[in-house]
Amino acid sequence: MSEEKTIREGDGPVIDDVRRLRVMAAGVRGARIVERVLPAPLDAVWGVMGDLEGGFGEFQPDMRSVRVLRRDGDRVEALARSRHGPRARFHGVLRPGWCWLQSRFLVIGMAAVDEGGRTRVALTGGVRVPGRAALVPFGTRRELERAMARLAERVVG
Repeated sequence: MSEEKTIREGDGPVIDDVRRLRVMAAGVRGARIVERVLPAPLDAVWGVMGDLEGGFGEFQPDMRSVRVLRRDGDRVEALARSRHGPRARFHGVLRPGWCWLQSRFLVIGMAAVDEGGRTRVALTGGVRVPGRAALVPFGTRRELERAMARLAERVVG
């Protein structure tokens, strides 16, 4: 890989945000990851992905709207409405190249890193099993693939 955004945890190894998402998803039973390299710069891709109240809802198939209720540094609380009616109050972290949001019943994970003018994107998420580190795996990959295709359309054309 070419130069990529990295985060150093203490004195431990360096890990980029896509690898970090793989690790997080590995700890959640039933989680799936869809990964793709888009021929667009990181700023353009994350400009859509990280815009919770705008671009995010346009590429996520189930989101009708998202409203950020509170932000404190990289901590965020947001209210999302599904195209099918239900609402979810998410809590999590949003910073350039990284997003992990959880509600009582949903998990959304997104990461993006620069690959020499192109961007590697990874998505995970789904319906959460309350009280457990598990997602209901049915239909998750299909929804993630749809989200990735819609994101590619938005940033590549």
